[in-house]
Parts: sequence; structure tokens; C-alpha cells
Amino acid sequence: MARDPLAAVSAINTPQTQPIPGRSDQVKNAAGGYGFAKDLWAKVEDFLILGTTGGTYYVSEGELTARNAGVLFEAIAEDGPRVVRLLTDISTARPPRAPKQRPALFALAACYANGDAATRQAAKVALAKVARTTDHLAQFFGYYKNLGGKPTARGISPTAGRSLRTALGSWFLAGSADDVAFKACKARQRKTPLGEAFDLRDALRIAHPAADDEQRRTLFGWIAGNVTDERAREVLPAVDRFLTAKAVTGPAQAIEVVTTAKVPWEFLPDAVLRDPGVWEALIETVGMTALIRNLARMTRLGTLKPGVEATSRAVRRLTDRQAVLRARIHPMDAWLALRVYKSGVAQPNPRADRQRWQPIPAVLDALEETYELAFGTVEPSGKRLLVAVDSSGSMSWGGGVRVGGSPVGSPYEVGNAMAVMLARIERGGVHVIDVDTRVHASNVTPRTNLREIASWKPSGGGTDLSLPFTWAREQRMEVDGFVVFTDNETWAGRSHPTQALNAYRRAVRPDARVVVAAMTAAGYSIGDPKDDGVLNVAGLDASLPLVVNGFVR
Repeated sequence: MARDPLAAVSAINTPQTQPIPGRSDQVKNAAGGYGFAKDLWAKVEDFLILGTTGGTYYVSEGELTARNAGVLFEAIAEDGPRVVRLLTDISTARPPRAPKQRPALFALAACYANGDAATRQAAKVALAKVARTTDHLAQFFGYYKNLGGKPTARGISPTAGRSLRTALGSWFLAGSADDVAFKACKARQRKTPLGEAFDLRDALRIAHPAADDEQRRTLFGWIAGNVTDERAREVLPAVDRFLTAKAVTGPAQAIEVVTTAKVPWEFLPDAVLRDPGVWEALIETVGMTALIRNLARMTRLGTLKPGVEATSRAVRRLTDRQAVLRARIHPMDAWLALRVYKSGVAQPNPRADRQRWQPIPAVLDALEETYELAFGTVEPSGKRLLVAVDSSGSMSWGGGVRVGGSPVGSPYEVGNAMAVMLARIERGGVHVIDVDTRVHASNVTPRTNLREIASWKPSGGGTDLSLPFTWAREQRMEVDGFVVFTDNETWAGRSHPTQALNAYRRAVRPDARVVVAAMTAAGYSIGDPKDDGVLNVAGLDASLPLVVNGFVR
């Protein structure tokens, strides 16, 4: 009897190289398998958190950026105010959910350039919340010029309509006059993403905001060059401290104003900030976040060296439990700081010079303790979790995950770091496995040393993300939830992950939930969007441990 080819069509077990029969919402991934197309808003959220720097194993940086920009413009056309709300929530969360602010600033600029009146109104309200520094404002302004400007003989000129003028004006009106003065003094001049000069004076002239009191009138006049330094320092304490710092002519004077007048480091002239002695004085005065961010600079300059007192003081601050908790340092931030510092190299943007330093072991140890302390009072969910880290070849991706121009590891390494965080929070309620075309034992435990993860290599080969669910079913392992860290490039399985999940639920735990943590902004997922028990999130989202906790509860 001839074989009936129709008998091979199955909605229960479908090879991953074919779409599930009857599911029109599946798309082919870059590896040749099929996954579920993420909805528009999940794609936008991935872009805002993960960005596109470096591309992926399969997709170049340029192509990935073009794809995500297209998704963003589509979302703005569908519901621009919702885009603004989403980017504002991600940008202003404490701790910040995204490691870098640039995607949110680009999205905000796109809302101005491409949005309707309601979208521009929402963006106007959000600008001062999202662009919190002069550097942020310069990035926003540069993106806006590219997206909504007009060509001139000298290049591109911004189209400064009433809405944009009002929005820029809101930046100068947000907070007290002295708060704005502090931001202005920290950085009057910056560069746009294309390297063009940006001066607050120019932004003030475009916006022409109406001052609401004498302090603000004085501030605006001072920025515009119409009010003397003497008058400004009489009215605005921040300007007084800035001018005190500006008068510094050498390192000795800088150290004096730092220790006696408590002048913030951002006010000091660039020339003295290249002196190791100045940074030695700043170790005790800068905020905890600023200290962490400047460890590489202090090492590069020679302030921090093995065995010196300055290093001991920095270590004491980094390992001060109360200081870490007061600063609300998130474990993800501490881990990223550790990885950036350990990398020994940074290039904040393609135009900048590459910076190098030799990491100091004592500082690395201190950052590990900062990470431990940062867990604070995070409560475990009390649920049982099976965490699967995709260990296929594409997760070794040479471009890696980058933060601030520093490589922090491959997607596999970052996925393992997040798995350690979950294991640490859940205190024994987590079992971790590696998955490619087989299930492998993982080295992750709640006490895994984060530095040792850097030496781990994925097993490589193909990808079958049905295996976490199939393996749990075969082991009769009762879990409340699965967490999968992956780039979603699955193709090798004889059934789709969602089919394997359904089989697990039928056989073991009907209400098991799944969190799929994407390590790249690829636009598709193994998670079925029609399944209320499945949640798609971005793998670098600093809120991921809390999201997992709440969703599985």
C-alpha cells in the first residue's frame, strides 16, 4: 500500500523546519526553523532594552538596526502615544530596565519626527523625563535632525516647530532652577550621535522658554551669555560651585575644592580630571554609581593600582552594604560593571578613541561583593523553576553583548549570568540545564562565581528548544515555571517547543508557566503569543528576576 503523504501532517508533532499546521502567525527564523512572530509591541520593547549594537550571529548590525527601526515606525503609526509611554516606563524605571539610554532617545526622536499631534504632545511631556542630562538632550537632538530635519547648504537643519520648541523648553523648566543649573554646569556642550557640536545655548535659543521666577530668569540669561558670572553665582548655588571649579588651575586646587567645597567631579576642568591625584580625592565624594562607572578611568590614569591606599578606599566603598543598598544598585548593574571593568577595553562610540586599562584583582573582587550585596531584600517566589540556557553555536556569537562600547560576553555567557541571579534569588528552587540538540548538565549554582562563567563555552551545534519541556516530561519533573534564555534560532527538533510544552502540561503540570528571555532583538520567539501562560521578555531587562517572580506566582 502506498504511503499517504497527508498522514505526515501533524499539529501535535511538527518538525521545527516546518510551520505548525493551521498557525499563520509563524515565521522562518534566521536558522531555517519556524517560530512565532512577536507582536509589534514585544518587538518594540526588545529594541528599547536590547538595542541593535553588534548585530547577531546571523544578522549584521546594519540589517538588524534597519529591521528594528521599521518596527518602531510601524508602532508609531499605529499608536504613537503608546510608544512614548513604553519608552518612558523603561527609561525611568528604578533601577533602569535597559543598560543604555540611546534606543529610548532614538524612539522619542522618531515619535517627534513621524508621530501625529497626539504623539508629539505625549513626547513633549516625556522629553525632560527621558533626556535627563545634557548628553541625553544632545543625542535626542541629533536623532531628531536625522529623522525630521531638512537639508541645507551646510548639512541638516532641525525643523523646529512649536511642539519641539515647547518640548525643548520643558527641559529647562523641569525641576528647580538650581537643579537645571546643575545639569547645565555638568555639561554645557556635547556631541550629537553624528559627532556634531551641541550647545545648550543653541537649544535655549530655539526653545525660548518663559522663565517663571528670578532664579530661572538669571539662569537663562547666564546660559545665553546675557547675565554675568557674578550675578549668576549670587542667585544659583550650582553656578557658584561650578565657577569655583572652573577657576581651578591645577590638580592641587582641584583637590582642595573637592574636599572643602564638595564640588562635584563633573564641574572640574577636563585637564585636572586627567590627574590621578584628583581622582584619589574624588573616591570618597562621588556617588556610588559614579564611582562604579569611573573605575576603569581611575585604573587607566593610575589612581587605582595594586596595593595602594586609593584602591583600598575604593574597595571599602564598593563593599559597604548600607551604601550599596542606599544607592539601589541592581545585581544586573553590578554584574555589567564587573564585565565592563574586566574587559579592559571600551569604545563608547565609533568616533571615540579606544580606551584600555589593566583590571585590578582587588577591584574585581570588590565588584563581585557589590553584586552579592545588591540582592538586598529581594524575596524569592517560593516556586520551582527549570532554567534552560541555549548552548547552541549561535549563542557563542562573536560580536557578543556590548555595553558602552565594552564587550560583556556572548549571549550564552549573559544567559548564564542571569540564570545565576535567578538561582541566587530563589535559594535552591532552581534547576539549570544547557540545551542544544541534547540536554547537558549546567555548572550554574546559586554560589557560582560570576567570573568563572567567562571561561564557559557553549556546547555548540544545532538548536532544539523543545528539549527543556520534553526532558522535564521524561524526568517527571514537577515545576511551576520554565525560563529559557535563547536567541530563538531553533530548528533541529522533531516537534515545536509549544507542542512539547503542551505535552508536558498534559502529562505533568497543567498550569506550568514559561518565560522566554530573548538575548537578541530578532523579532520572533518560541513562545506562543496565544498562550496566556507564556511570557516573552528581553534577556537584558534588569527587572527580569522580578518579572519571573511575579509571573510564575
